[in-house]
Parts: sequence; structure tokens; C-alpha cells
Amino acid sequence: MSMPGHAPLASAPSSLLEPDLLAAAPAGLTEVGRLVTDLTGEAARALRRRNGPLPPLSPDELARRMDADLPEGPLPETGRGRAAVLALARSYAAGTVDLADPRAAAHLQPPSLSVAAAADVLASVFNASVDTWDSGPSAVELERRVVRALTDLAGYGPGAGGVLTPGGSTSNLQALLIARDAALRARADIRGAGLTGLAVRPVVYCSELAHFSVARACALLGLGEEAVRAVPADAAHRMDPAALDRALAARAADEIPVAVVATAGTTDYGSIDPLPELAAIAHREGIRLHVDAAYGGGALFSDRLRPLLGGLDAADSITIDLHKTAWQPAAASALLVRDARDFAATTGLRVAYLNPDDDGAAGYDGLLGNSLATTRRADALRVAATFLALGRQGIGAMLDACHDLARHAAAAVTAHPDLELTAEPVLTTVVFRYLPARRAEADTVNGALRRRLLRQGTALVGRTDLRDGSVRLKLTLLNPQATKTDVDDLFAAVIAAGRAVETDGEPQ
Repeated sequence: MSMPGHAPLASAPSSLLEPDLLAAAPAGLTEVGRLVTDLTGEAARALRRRNGPLPPLSPDELARRMDADLPEGPLPETGRGRAAVLALARSYAAGTVDLADPRAAAHLQPPSLSVAAAADVLASVFNASVDTWDSGPSAVELERRVVRALTDLAGYGPGAGGVLTPGGSTSNLQALLIARDAALRARADIRGAGLTGLAVRPVVYCSELAHFSVARACALLGLGEEAVRAVPADAAHRMDPAALDRALAARAADEIPVAVVATAGTTDYGSIDPLPELAAIAHREGIRLHVDAAYGGGALFSDRLRPLLGGLDAADSITIDLHKTAWQPAAASALLVRDARDFAATTGLRVAYLNPDDDGAAGYDGLLGNSLATTRRADALRVAATFLALGRQGIGAMLDACHDLARHAAAAVTAHPDLELTAEPVLTTVVFRYLPARRAEADTVNGALRRRLLRQGTALVGRTDLRDGSVRLKLTLLNPQATKTDVDDLFAAVIAAGRAVETDGEPQ
């Protein structure tokens, strides 16, 4: 890719002769540095012309602008060289979300750390894979050490294991795959028969507020979404242990419990299920306990919030998303298991061209046997870079700062006559609503005011619907550099948008 001082790319064939074409070559590494400098410079200039976390465009307007920026589409017949790439950087930055803007507070989607993003470039340059040792020796060894750091943090012993995955949904899927196979093997052992033809219905128990990926995993595993047994939550939005006990006692004779899935950090409330009580029930019944701590697992880094996860070490498996509360570029999740042998029983496939037995015996084993994927990039590099740069205390301090913002936000809502708090924050999420003069129109107004803010590009606020169908707004505060004044400004924008909707209706 030609940069200043280089001849422009004329076509793909001539570009193949350039010594800096391949990223990992010495000349290519230098060229990557130049490219990253120029691309990020263009992006920064585009962002400076913005005044909010989103472009002030409707979806149709943004689509038309992108068509204008790409008149030949993203795959022209011949390459357009450096100028086209820099133009793409400008266009992308002008139209994308700016998560570093303190007014971006809608989703469990934080701004990524500079150190993690920079290390991610290096991972992309070398393009190593961790499925085999020779596909990425340093990457394989680094992931093993990152996983060990995480299992230690979770309170697991030396026999624990884990794997980095593309996201919490994949981590939950793999955890339930392990649980399903373990439950069916146990059933087969009891009956003295193979798995085929067992007249059983596997079921999974989770809170009614559990993430939808639990039901999706059951569907993908062939159990069907109807295998999910939703357990009622209490007034604090946590799974009710007594209700779980009743559900287990009432199960049909042909139902075989696969797992109890507890949630540590629900998407809407950040609530954490009572882990010790649920662990006691699951272990009494001989059922695996999986904890979906995709959101709340970050509390392990914080001295203040870590006590919320008491009992986590009693889980058989844990999901933790480092792209949520460790500020990694998406996606970076981890599945941790108390017993590393769980992987061998499910994904521990050995194939001659990737991980033959004799290579493994000689120490040349990659991580293929731990994963649902084959080719898998060196995501551990950015995680390790972050851990080394900030340490546990540094990451914990970032989460504490966001927790402080959430508590301030809750107090601000309670103090304002036009706002209503739905629940006290547990982690960094605040659920509330705007109160219009005509209360019967509250759901319509709250939905419309959020879209008004999106259209203006001035603020990014989340939304959720309660179990009764009523609409609430939501702040998920994951910018550790945001201030209390920024939070106050967010609420001022919400109130102004609400009043505008009440007066003028929703703009078309």
C-alpha cells in the first residue's frame, strides 16, 4: 500500500511487486505503522467535525451518503490506491459511533483502550492462529497464561482451564454443550445404554431475566428453545432460589436437567443472582452450574465490587466478557471451567493434519481441543497488553469510576421531578424513564425521545421494556473518563428531547 514517498498503486498486479505489501515482512511492518498513522489521523479529523456520539443522520440519509462515498461499491474492478483508503477512513469515522464520547451510554459496549487497540494491530499483522502450536507459538503460550490468570482471579484451582471465544453467546453455547453432553453421559451410564434412543427431554433452568443467548444455545444444541425453564426473579431482579427448588421438584419424569444458568450482571439491571444458594441447589441435585458473568465478571478486578460475586468459584463454568468490563476491542470473551478435562469430553478432537498425537506428546499442541473454532486469532495479545499496562487494580479502578457514575445518575434521577428511577444500580446500569405531563403517553414519549436523540446525534441512550411491556430508558455507563457533569448533561438532553416530543411530536 503506497504511502507518502511511494508510487501510488495503479492496479493489483503491480502492487504484488511492492516489498511492503505483506504486513509481517520488515518493510510491511514499517508500512503498517505509516498506514495506521495516516488512517487514524483522517479518522480524528472526521470526528472533530462531529458534535455527538452519532452522526446527525437518519438511517436512509447515512445509506445514501455511503453510496455516494463508494460510487463503484466496495469492490471496484481496479484498485484505487491510498487515496481511496484514506477517504474510506474519513467516511467511516464520520458515520460510526464514537464510544469515547461521554454521551454514548446505551449498550454494554465500552470504548476500547488504546493499548489494547494497538496490540490488536500487531496481532493482525502477524495473523497467527492458536489452533496449532506452529500456527502461532507465542499466541498459544500467551493464551494459556491469560486463561490461567483469569481462572486464578475467579478462585479456581490448578486443574481449571479455559478458552477465549468470539463473544459471550459463544461462551454460553460451549458451556451448555459441555453440560448437555455430561448430563446425557451420566444418564447413559445409569441406564447402561448408549446415548442413542434415550427417551429424555434435556432442560435448562435460568432466570426469566437471563440473556437470550441461553435460549439460542439450546436451539443450536438441538434441545429447542422450549427446553429453557424460566425461573421467576425476585423484587431485586435476581433468580429466586425457592422458585428454582419448586421448578426442579415439579419437573416431568422424562426431563433431565442439563444445567442451572445463573446470571451475574443482567443486561438491563446489572443484577446478580444469589450464587451461593443456587450453587447449593445445583450441587445437591447433581446439576452443573454455569454462571453467565459476561457483564458482572468484571467485578473480579474491583476490590469494592468483588464481594458481589461471592460463590462464583462454586460454578462449574463461567462466562466473562473482556470487551465489556475490561475495555477490550470487541469481541473478547472467555469461558472458564473448574475442570479442564471438560474440553476433552466435548471439543477434544484430534486430527492428523492439525494436532496429531505424537506432536502432542512431544509438547507441540495448540488449543484446537478447547474451542468450537479452528482458525482463531491471537486475541490474548491485546488482553495481556492491557493486563500488563494497568494491572488488576488499574482495571478495577476504571470499573469503580463507572460505578460511581451510576450511583450519581441514580441520585440525579431520584431528585428530578420529570424522571423516575426503576431500580437502584448494582453495577453500572441505570434504568429510568421520563415522565410526560400525560402519564398515559409515557411509553410512546420515551420511545420517541430516544429516537429523537439518535436522529440529532447528540446522545446515545438505551432502551428496555419491562415485563409488563412498559418502556424504560437505560444508561450503561462504561466510560471511565466521563464525569458527573457529563451524566447531568445526558439527563438534560433526555428531558429536552422529551419535552420536544410532547410539544411537537416525533419528527418524521
